[in-house]
Amino acid sequence: MTANFDLTVIWAFIIAFAVMMYVVMDGFDLGIGILFPSFQVGEERDAAMNAIAPVWDGNETWLVLGGGGLLAAFPLAYAVVLPATYPLIIAMLLGLVFRGVAFEFRWRDPRHRRFWDFAFCGGSFVAALSQGMVLGALLQGITVADRAYAGSWFDWLTPYTLLTGLGTVAGYALLGSCWLVWKTQGRGQDHAYRLARYAAFATLALMAAVSLYNLGLHPDYRARWLSMPALAFAAPVPIVTGILAWQLIRALAKRREATPFWLSLGLFLLGMAGLGVTIWPYVVPNALTIWDAAAPERSQVFMLVGVAIIMPVILAYTGWAYWVFRGKVDADGYH
Repeated sequence: MTANFDLTVIWAFIIAFAVMMYVVMDGFDLGIGILFPSFQVGEERDAAMNAIAPVWDGNETWLVLGGGGLLAAFPLAYAVVLPATYPLIIAMLLGLVFRGVAFEFRWRDPRHRRFWDFAFCGGSFVAALSQGMVLGALLQGITVADRAYAGSWFDWLTPYTLLTGLGTVAGYALLGSCWLVWKTQGRGQDHAYRLARYAAFATLALMAAVSLYNLGLHPDYRARWLSMPALAFAAPVPIVTGILAWQLIRALAKRREATPFWLSLGLFLLGMAGLGVTIWPYVVPNALTIWDAAAPERSQVFMLVGVAIIMPVILAYTGWAYWVFRGKVDADGYH
């Protein structure tokens, strides 16, 4: 039982790490797509696209790893969560497809560039909104009976999920604008600073709203945040979040370049830490713990060997890509 416990926890952290890497690394290019209509047609839009061109497709490796890992390591959770959020998952995948196709065709089909720009923005917005609403649907609770989803097709559609979806959109916009602050220059960078300030205030307001809403969703959530001894463990999360938020606003006011992006990533990481505090040890809150949903021990061991080999490779080539294409870009695509 000890080995099984350890493996289940290890796999929970592996999947959480993959999801975190996806949010961190694909979030900023989705954010640039969300903000795309606000960029000036021509040089400013081209510079924004070139800022993510070398890395955007590799970022989605982590989405595949997270989804595949959930299926392999926690098949029961996969079988419950997907039917509960099918419309959102389908919308997310279609958004990512449109975003990817538009990214390639806006260069190859200049006669219809306006259409491809719209597809790039729309696909990014739909993907981000869907991801946030999936998170909201999970947090608000999924109806489970006899180890299967027992709800209706539209249980996920509530004011709370719309709030979490908008929070994700705002957060990705913050990451995208801070990335452009770091990677662009001149008039485009000035515009990115303005967008980053707006996105920062929107993100912080929506994070606070979701956090307060969570306290009323379930008594267990409220107990984890407001009662001792859980409060002593959870308290550093909002405290450090407040400190990073203040530092982010100051960094933008002082026109720092790299610092706002790293502080924005810190806010996302703290948000994920808060999510962990809220739902641990459930993978489907108040229905399935990670041990209830875990695959057999032999399966976990077999898959862990593969992950131990492939994850360092993914980290290595991802880091190399970012290193090679470090520095600022211009509309011509030069770094």
